[in-house]
Amino acid sequence: MRTAQLRRSLVGLGLFVTAAVGVTACGDKYDDAGTHDPARTAERARQVSDAWEGSEAARVWREGYFPLGDPVRLPEGAFHSDADKQAYQRQNFELRGSLPGAPPKKGEVRWRGGSLAVPVVSARAAYEKVGGGSIPGPRLTVTGARLGEMTIHTSRGSATVPAWHFTIKGYDTPLKRVAVVASKLPKPPVKPAPDLTEDLWELAGLDTVSRDGRTVVLRAHHGSCDDGPGVDVLESADNVVFSAWIRNPSDGPCTADMRMKKVTVKLDRPVGDRVLLDGFTGRPVPYEGSPGSRSSSWS
Repeated sequence: MRTAQLRRSLVGLGLFVTAAVGVTACGDKYDDAGTHDPARTAERARQVSDAWEGSEAARVWREGYFPLGDPVRLPEGAFHSDADKQAYQRQNFELRGSLPGAPPKKGEVRWRGGSLAVPVVSARAAYEKVGGGSIPGPRLTVTGARLGEMTIHTSRGSATVPAWHFTIKGYDTPLKRVAVVASKLPKPPVKPAPDLTEDLWELAGLDTVSRDGRTVVLRAHHGSCDDGPGVDVLESADNVVFSAWIRNPSDGPCTADMRMKKVTVKLDRPVGDRVLLDGFTGRPVPYEGSPGSRSSSWS
């Protein structure tokens, strides 16, 4: 039984942890993903790169506010205990105190070369992004909040942005969460790869970009009976296209799991203001890190 539909469903739902769904033949589960064709992958990557170069979508991307880093800054010394760490990972927070009322409608995102006015979210909305969990177990206690600032990596480099500073019981410094709304993603100038593309997979997301911009860590999908994900790279002056595929899937019986693994990619030169693109979707790679980290632009 072929499972291309299963693959698309799991990727679309963002199930980046193991999702057991039974047993199947690995050749079927991966849609013959072992037949990795570098030339075909490169052809698709070139199509995506050429479509974005000089496009209206690229202009909108470079003029907007698109966060590519963690929107949360933990308190200094976090965490004091495994219980506190578990509470954060499960988004289990408890509010004991009041949160500020309506914030200013607009806040300023500042880069070295300019600024942009963007909508500001309420303290309540930001709190629910980091603390919306209701799983039994340990909790972190929030006693108040104020509007301040923090820095974050974006499509235009490092930016200073408005952020809510939440006071956490037991910690001397606040937990910070970005308080501004990302710009709306531009319409991609290229369609996603056809469903019959057998060896190309959607990336789970962007994890980190090194300070020098030469190393990118991505989150990529794979299964339970393979050697993990591989990522091919095509660099141009305007963008970088990452093409994810599966290494050596087995032909024998295998549990139909969807898993995620970090893949480190070294670039020939720093990212700079180049757009980081997913070869499968033809869209910018979304940041995917800490709990509640994905920007609403990608939701």
